[in-house]
Amino acid sequence: MTDLAKRPALTTDQADPTTVWHKTVCVLCSNNCGVEVRLDGRTITRVRGNKAHVSSKGYTCEKALRLDHYQNATSRLTTPMKRLDDGGWVAVDWDTAIAEIADALRRVAEERGGDKIMYYGGGGQGNHLCGAYGSATRKALGITRRSNALAQEKTGEAWVEGRMFGTHTHGEFHKAEVSVFLGKNPWHSHGFDETRRVLKEIAADGSRSMVVIDPRRTETADLADFWLPAKPGTDAFLLAAIGAVLVEEGLVATRWLAANGRGVEETIAAFETVPIGSFAERCGIDEARIREVARRLAAAESVSVYEDLGIEMAPHSTLVSYLQRAVWVLLGSFAKPGAMTAHTAMAPLFSYGASGSEPTDPVTGGAIISGLVPCNEIADGVLSDSPQRTRAMIIESANPVHSLADSDKFRRAMRSLDFSVVIDVAMTETAEQADYVLPAASQYEKVETTFFNMAFPENRCCIRPPILAPLDGTLPEPEIHSRLVRALGAIDDDDLEPLRAAADRGSAAFGEAFMAAATANPTLAAVGPVVLYETLGRTLPAGMEGAAVLWFSAQQVALRHPDQVRAAGHDGEGPALGDRLFEAMIANPDGVAFTRHEQGQAFDLLRTPDQKINLAIPELLDALRALPEAETDHTTEDFPFVLSAGERRSFTANTIIRDPAWRKRDPEGALRLSPGDAAGLGVETGDRVRVTTPGGSAVAVAEVNDTMMNGHVAIPNGLGLGYAPAGGEPELTGVAPNELTTTDWRDPIAGTPWHKHIPARLEPVTT
Repeated sequence: MTDLAKRPALTTDQADPTTVWHKTVCVLCSNNCGVEVRLDGRTITRVRGNKAHVSSKGYTCEKALRLDHYQNATSRLTTPMKRLDDGGWVAVDWDTAIAEIADALRRVAEERGGDKIMYYGGGGQGNHLCGAYGSATRKALGITRRSNALAQEKTGEAWVEGRMFGTHTHGEFHKAEVSVFLGKNPWHSHGFDETRRVLKEIAADGSRSMVVIDPRRTETADLADFWLPAKPGTDAFLLAAIGAVLVEEGLVATRWLAANGRGVEETIAAFETVPIGSFAERCGIDEARIREVARRLAAAESVSVYEDLGIEMAPHSTLVSYLQRAVWVLLGSFAKPGAMTAHTAMAPLFSYGASGSEPTDPVTGGAIISGLVPCNEIADGVLSDSPQRTRAMIIESANPVHSLADSDKFRRAMRSLDFSVVIDVAMTETAEQADYVLPAASQYEKVETTFFNMAFPENRCCIRPPILAPLDGTLPEPEIHSRLVRALGAIDDDDLEPLRAAADRGSAAFGEAFMAAATANPTLAAVGPVVLYETLGRTLPAGMEGAAVLWFSAQQVALRHPDQVRAAGHDGEGPALGDRLFEAMIANPDGVAFTRHEQGQAFDLLRTPDQKINLAIPELLDALRALPEAETDHTTEDFPFVLSAGERRSFTANTIIRDPAWRKRDPEGALRLSPGDAAGLGVETGDRVRVTTPGGSAVAVAEVNDTMMNGHVAIPNGLGLGYAPAGGEPELTGVAPNELTTTDWRDPIAGTPWHKHIPARLEPVTT
């Protein structure tokens, strides 16, 4: 392979050349902004934005400044742990752990079938390579049942996009004339590069506009030209009314739609049935205001829309995902600067099927979208008495006991399994229920990347090197899966030695040898990621071995988009082009552009049969026509409030950061409620309030907050975690949201939960 040993992952301070800065990224949200950090031993002492980073260009927010709380959390595991029959734990060595786990999983596969084992997880915010290597373990065991957090957030959106575009779309908010944020507060949740800079630029530019649809007056809403505080759960009525105004007032892009769309007439006919005035009343937005917003959208040269969990975890979520896309498609805001567009991917997060024929789970009957079992059905799929029920689980880089609905049900499900193993950096709430826990290296102790690559016309990726050696007793996931695959007998050194020899001869020889071996030996191909790690990985710089799997991703991108890969600055033809792209990715810790399109090539990325946008989705047009009869208010006399469980705030991130001291504000994760509701309950900020839902009860500290709508209350994500800095019984800070949720409160199409819309009762705690 090309000499990659010289990788500029370090910089020095011009004022003090002895000060070394290590290049990496922030892992606390999906943006993965490039940062530089200073180290004192294993402690991260300073963090600053990396101005050379290909995407973030020096931008970062307050979360990144406290990354040491993630890296050096006191809850880190440093040895494999095995559960004893009496419920206690014993530390074991790695060889014993791998052998016993492989034997237990093999036994389940042989006696029950590999399809009775579920793989859950495989990646966090920027911890994505484990999912690629986990696929080798899945293939070695014949595992077909899998899921992850995307199946409780984004499968409804993916279901819609598959039918409309055959692929994912994303907005170009840096250039959009009108940016719309739907159930999203990007000030805290980000979602595109340099988020806060861009939001401020839009707010300061009189020729551009921002529309925020959210019942709470968020930090983003404070910057907006149009804040539409729709009543919780009524976003479908608001969006349907906006679409209906466009149709009624003749504001749709008729000529553009005729050339680029299918199903236009029936879609317009469905919007013509919408009673605009009635829907305006039901969502609580004045009809004149709705018309004003619709006209502003129609007058814009470009519109970009970002939906997020505020609507993806609420009533009508899949319908809302469709309606917002129907609006901007009716306006023709696709494939031009500042508009929505399709894009390339280093590794797609979904397989966007356009056929409408998803398989269903044999136990629960839920739609398996992009191969993912609905999260709200996983526990039922274990606890069922069906012979098809899940019998074992591998859970990696995920904490479903804490993050999925009805934590108690998931705990019961895990303890009823024949066997379970968790691979993670800490003894999480999920790990506590497992039979085995394997300690992984942290995101700063191994090579990593992210697959959240969604930019157009230039798309970018960043492979980041480790800045620390793995903590003693821990292993990176590629090594863990390599050992499991070997223990399962899927590969041995006789299979690998010819490929290692080929890798030593160079990239061309290795590519030919790998493809020939994969063709001749299907078993070898099935565990390809581990094969790459064990062969090509050995030729990469120290610490970078786990990036070997991305060689195949680079080859696939170069095969699909050769002209665009060359336009991004990489030379070569055929496999050599993929090699040059991979080498550039490995060599540059600031990241690289991997494709560069011309604006007019966006339609080439659509994967519908005729590369047109399909507006008419029969199930959702039926749902649109049925909206006048749909329920708006899901509260009751017993549960008169709507609880949003899992609000993004300044200092909420992942469940590894357990020490409440990391949060400079809101240390207890307060329950936010309006001044009117607080007065009605007789509570003030700092008082304790009992929150009761159909799923459970918890006590939270109150925060009277004038950004909240009456009847709407919120608790943050990432709280209710056990923390024991001195050992002993852990203490809990804040409320664990999923102690209050239920698995039956979910979208009828995608099965995504309604975590942002839970009927609740509040009572002051007086003692």
